[in-house]
Amino acid sequence: MSSAAAFAIDLAFTGAEERLIHCAEGTGAHLRLSREESWTSTLHLWLQHLIAAGGDSAPAQLQVCEEICLGLQFVDDAQISDLNGRWRNKPRATDVLSFSALEADMPADSSPSVELGDIIVSVPTAERQAIEQDHSLEQELCWLVSHGLLHLLGWDHPDESSLETMLQCQEQLVAMAGIVQSRCEINCESADEITAES
Repeated sequence: MSSAAAFAIDLAFTGAEERLIHCAEGTGAHLRLSREESWTSTLHLWLQHLIAAGGDSAPAQLQVCEEICLGLQFVDDAQISDLNGRWRNKPRATDVLSFSALEADMPADSSPSVELGDIIVSVPTAERQAIEQDHSLEQELCWLVSHGLLHLLGWDHPDESSLETMLQCQEQLVAMAGIVQSRCEINCESADEITAES
């Protein structure tokens, strides 16, 4: 049995195209949009925290794995609208999509690797929301990715109480990334068990 600190992150990262990056090179937002390393360390920190918290914070499979695999992609509004239409019959832009690969009732096994799924973030929508919320683009990106990650782990917000719990957890995660977070609105879409190829 591995400890929460012993797992590795296998991140399939697709950074934003240059045309979507409107921030200075070397800034936090630029690094988040273009460098896998900034997300690998942040996601490891977040997952380590959630696994250590136990309970419903993270699936049991993560307690015993050696590697956690997930995808993170930054796209434009047209691309996320296409995905939203194809998988959820909602052909409109949204800020974040989560495609979970975990089955909620899947028993823990001895596999050393666990596939979580994919998080897709619209850069133009994130930019607009950062302006609307009067905070940095880096903060918005961390907010959206943390929300997507929680969906991959089985979190949902069908009512106000569960949404409040999820938002509180996101605030903790974003603060762990070194960003002071104020309460934001979230406009996410989640899809379970996406198995067909795009």
